[in-house]
Amino acid sequence: MANQILFDPLLDWPVIYVLAGVLVLIVALSLWRGLAGWPFRLLAGAALLAALVNPSLQNEDRHPLTDIVLVVVDESASQRISDRPDQTAEALEGLEAEIDALGMETRIARVGDAEDNSGTLLMAELQRMMAEEPRARIAGALLLTDGRLHDADLVPDMPAPIHALITGREDDWDRRLVIETAPAFGIIGEELQLTLRIEDQGAIPAGLGGRSEIVISLDGGPPQSYMVPVGESLDLPLTLEHAGQNVVQFTVPEAEGELTTRNNAAVVQINGIRDRLRVLLVSGEPHPGQRTWRNLLKSDPSVDLVHFTILRPPDRQDGVPVSELSLIAFPTRELFMEAVDEFDLIIFDRYQRRGILPMLYLDNIRRYVEDGGALLVAAGPDFAGASSLYRTPLADILPGRPTARVLEEPYLPTISELGQRHPVTTGLEMEHTPLPTSDDPWGRWFRQIELTEESGQTVMEGVNGAPLLMLDRVGEGRVALLASDHAWLWDRGYEGGGPQLELLRRLAHWMMGEPDLEEEALVAEVDGQTIRITRRTLADSVGAVTVTMPDGEEVEVQLEETSPGAFTAEIEGAEQGLYRLEEGDLERVIALGPAAPREFEVTIAGAEQVDPLAEATGGESFRLEDGLPDIRRVGEGRVAHGRGWLGLTTREAYLTTDVTVTPLVSAWLFLLIAAGLMLAGWLREGRR
Repeated sequence: MANQILFDPLLDWPVIYVLAGVLVLIVALSLWRGLAGWPFRLLAGAALLAALVNPSLQNEDRHPLTDIVLVVVDESASQRISDRPDQTAEALEGLEAEIDALGMETRIARVGDAEDNSGTLLMAELQRMMAEEPRARIAGALLLTDGRLHDADLVPDMPAPIHALITGREDDWDRRLVIETAPAFGIIGEELQLTLRIEDQGAIPAGLGGRSEIVISLDGGPPQSYMVPVGESLDLPLTLEHAGQNVVQFTVPEAEGELTTRNNAAVVQINGIRDRLRVLLVSGEPHPGQRTWRNLLKSDPSVDLVHFTILRPPDRQDGVPVSELSLIAFPTRELFMEAVDEFDLIIFDRYQRRGILPMLYLDNIRRYVEDGGALLVAAGPDFAGASSLYRTPLADILPGRPTARVLEEPYLPTISELGQRHPVTTGLEMEHTPLPTSDDPWGRWFRQIELTEESGQTVMEGVNGAPLLMLDRVGEGRVALLASDHAWLWDRGYEGGGPQLELLRRLAHWMMGEPDLEEEALVAEVDGQTIRITRRTLADSVGAVTVTMPDGEEVEVQLEETSPGAFTAEIEGAEQGLYRLEEGDLERVIALGPAAPREFEVTIAGAEQVDPLAEATGGESFRLEDGLPDIRRVGEGRVAHGRGWLGLTTREAYLTTDVTVTPLVSAWLFLLIAAGLMLAGWLREGRR
């Protein structure tokens, strides 16, 4: 029960104030005139004013409410190392028991890692909890954490103290690998610089050496080990060897006694790009398709093209003096012997033996391919004759052997069954819009050199299913053989044309080792917390992919064929860090989020971040290593912490269940009192 006097004036307050002023003037005039009844006048006026104010007595039936304690439990990644989970669970159990013994209610919220690597957001969660509870009932907040929160500037306006209970141990220490600078792009074959540092944190054991081992692996290859100083920035030179994503993994071996190895590794993904693509185009004679090759290669500003064209073979005499055929002698020896290794791709377009390039030069090109070069042969009718390139040292690396037949008839180039799975030709029909009057996906060709398949893969077929486009790997290099010189018909739009530009572009990039066009590849893409795994293969089936999680757990993932030659699956990454994927002899390393998340930038538990916000609200921080502090009730404005104890403010909140309002004095009684006082004053003054 609670009583309270209320005033519900019958007139507006300004009017009552004016009437009170008039009463004061009347009393003052009575005093000045010496009237003996002035006290009665004053009391009568006061009674009338009291009646106008209309005083009432309010009685409330109140139901007392329990105080609420907000408990925020940090369950981020840094709280899951060492014995911190056990410390947290034991402390939470003890807190619930003590708070319940004080007759208070507990509200518990658990905070994990933020999805965008923004760290531990304890204050944001505390604000959310405060918005859901009556402010008048909040007796305090308790934070169960390692002290590493990342939103300390968002401290809510608390009506009660915030206390922090810190996990961890005083003698904890940890070693961490930090990538300070890493470029997103790098030019293939040119040296670039990465800057990294190994640092120790916490109570570093005595005698721990000032140097540490670091293991570096490029694209899952053989690891290389180095000894580097601890605590110093290290510039690491690196040279990219292929286009596309180059994954560099750094690992620092676990040191005895350190908290975690989650921040001992990092992955840097650098996109390899070619500065200039050098192409040597050797044309045997002028023909309509020659311009197609030049247009394709010259349309890319990053391509340096050297075009070697035989305008008049030695066996053809047309009366033009030799001195007028060229201004300078063409440097064939320098080009085909000394500088051939500088080219990324060599194209023979309708070339035949005419004694211009000696066998020694062609044998050097064979050696160039076996050492990692790329060769593309676009065959014309001469490839089937006695002067064919197949009758040179290049025969050792060509995937098809000519039968000496040239098929001169219209045919529709088709993608073979294997080609439907090969990245060079898969989905090629989708890259071209056919004529609305034709059922064919593209136009026809009219000439094909008949080949016998010797090695490699046939990805396109022509007349009667004969090999039209063959691909092969030779040594470290790659070879492509196109058994027709009519690809230019697609470029000219004959019968609607075809995807000539896309085909030749894919072909050139496959020969250059573009990772996106590898026929046997294991690819992983990250979208938020989802990892999409793609296994490209020419086989009909693939095995399960073994995924090694950041904590070392291995999971087997079964893939499903979603398109010809592509098997995919998706998994949800439970936590941020490094994931290693293996299928057969293929490996892939990918980072979900940063390799060392923000949670692991500082793993040593401490109160330096929570102390300021606790002190601002009258709270304190305590280390659970020293034991769970006692919990006491304290009054508002009193000290809320001491040696071994913390205080929760008693709020005395209540819920009003019923309200009764009763007038203090009835209106007629006020009128009777006022009339009696005025009569008494009249009588008093009349006697005098």
